[in-house]
Amino acid sequence: MPEVTVDINGRKYRMACEEGQETHLMHLADRFNRHIDSFKGTFGEIGDNRLTVMAGIAVLDELAEAERRIELLKQDVATLTEAGHALTQEAEELERRLAKRLNEAARKVEAIATAIDETGAASGP
Repeated sequence: MPEVTVDINGRKYRMACEEGQETHLMHLADRFNRHIDSFKGTFGEIGDNRLTVMAGIAVLDELAEAERRIELLKQDVATLTEAGHALTQEAEELERRLAKRLNEAARKVEAIATAIDETGAASGP
């Protein structure tokens, strides 16, 4: 299993990860470290453990917000899917009604054409 060394709050940590995930793990550690640096800038040196806990909570807050947004998007997708099904059904019904009316119109035109042909044949030359 590959290992990478990450820097969190000025300390080096050796971590194992799955093959091919080295760069991803380093980016995650860098992102986490930026949270710690941000808290250092805001609150000063308040202790390593406290900074780490605050950064961890901040990351979990971001995760919770992302999960909330995903849930809202899932609801939007479900609503749009239902609306799409309803529109499809409505379009199919309109198509059936149009086809029925076209068939009726075609029968009437054919009946008129037949009547004209019979009238013309009956009056003869």
